[in-house]
Amino acid sequence: MEEVILVDSEDNELGLKEKMETHRNPVPLHRAFSVFILNDKDQLLITKRNGSKKTWPGFWSNSCCSHPRNGEPAELAGQRRLEEELGFTCELTFLFKFEYSAVFDRDWGENELDHVLVGYYSGDVKPNEEEVEEIKWIDLDELRNDMEKNPGKYTPWFKLCFRRFLYHIGKT
Repeated sequence: MEEVILVDSEDNELGLKEKMETHRNPVPLHRAFSVFILNDKDQLLITKRNGSKKTWPGFWSNSCCSHPRNGEPAELAGQRRLEEELGFTCELTFLFKFEYSAVFDRDWGENELDHVLVGYYSGDVKPNEEEVEEIKWIDLDELRNDMEKNPGKYTPWFKLCFRRFLYHIGKT
C-alpha cells in the first residue's frame, strides 16, 4: 500500500493516508513534487500521461511528478520516479513550492503542496508505458505559446507552475 504525506500549508506533516484514497474528493492537502528536466538545447522534457491514469489521463505534463514517501526528501523521490517512469536519473535541485487544488471529476482531484525541482539531462529516455504514453523535448517558447493557445491539453499543476519555473531558471 502506497501512502502519501498529509501536510498543512506550512508543509508540516500531519500524518499518512493511502494514495488512492487521498485523491478522492474532498482531497486533503498532501505533499507532492514536480520535476522539470532540461536538455543541453534548453528544451524541456514533457510527458503525456498514460490513458489509464485516474486523474488527467492523456494530458501533457512536466517531465515527472508524484509523491515522496514517508521520510524521503523530495529530491530523492524525484530521482526515484525519474528512473521508474523515464529510465534515467540525474541530480535535482529544489526551486520553489506552491499549493494548488484542482477537481478532475466528481470523484477525483488534487490538493497538493508541490515541491518543484529541476534537473539537466541529455541522454536516452526510456518511458515506462504504464505511466507515460508519449514524451517530447520542446522549446520553452513553443511550449509557452501552445499552453496559451491550448490550455486544455495540459495538467492543471503544470499550467500553474510553468511561468514560475521559467522565472526561477531566468527564462521569463
